[in-house]
Amino acid sequence: MRIIPAIDIIDGKCVRLSKGDYSTKKIYNERPLEIAKQFEAHGIQYLHLVDLDGAKSKHIVNHKVLEEIASNTKLKIDFGGGLKTDEDLKIAFECGANQVTGGSIAVKDPETFKSWLQKFGSEKIILGADAKDEKVAISGWIEDSNEALIPFIQRYLEKGISYVICTDIGKDGMLQGPSFELYKKILKTIKMSGRAQHRNEPEEVLRPTFKLIASGGISTFEELPKLEEIGCEGVIIGKAIYENRISLKQLENYILNAL
Repeated sequence: MRIIPAIDIIDGKCVRLSKGDYSTKKIYNERPLEIAKQFEAHGIQYLHLVDLDGAKSKHIVNHKVLEEIASNTKLKIDFGGGLKTDEDLKIAFECGANQVTGGSIAVKDPETFKSWLQKFGSEKIILGADAKDEKVAISGWIEDSNEALIPFIQRYLEKGISYVICTDIGKDGMLQGPSFELYKKILKTIKMSGRAQHRNEPEEVLRPTFKLIASGGISTFEELPKLEEIGCEGVIIGKAIYENRISLKQLENYILNAL
């Protein structure tokens, strides 16, 4: 399972929110590059970089932070927050993003999102499926939709999506543990759907082919093996690192033991 630390950006600074509420903003570092370099120094290869200003403004804002981190580290960065147009994507990729995450646009403008998937491929485009009571939430979580979470994911899997980041908003930033049951339900439902479509196929075909990335609520190191056992391909960790609930040394050892 891939370890993917998160850096959330407001006004160019590294912050964390609770349940996506901007009024709960806490600044952890005014130089996100310093944090990114610490991650890299401990053997971490991936970074989840979120432009919270962009999510609110509905267009890319903190691309300079992306460019600075991409230019000064070898981290593979997935970038999200406010990506709405082809121009936003062009800026993100030119500034060094390895992948981009689209959430709100996949709900509000599915044709544009599907065009990105066709143009850049499933290795570059991540579906952001942020959930509140198993409904998709959008626009930096300040807006609810009527989209049911699992059918939403299934619909995009049929369109070729490989990577899905699922954040339970009620858990995010609360340090109370991730949504184990939700992830189990997603993986089981997708597997059962695959079984229905491929009744006569070998077991390998029945395994979920998409990569589910858990996000939100990670609070202790002991939760990581549980997420891996469920079948999550990656895990995004934010506040637990910044509040010293999980040390970078623990993550370094986890990565080394997986090699």
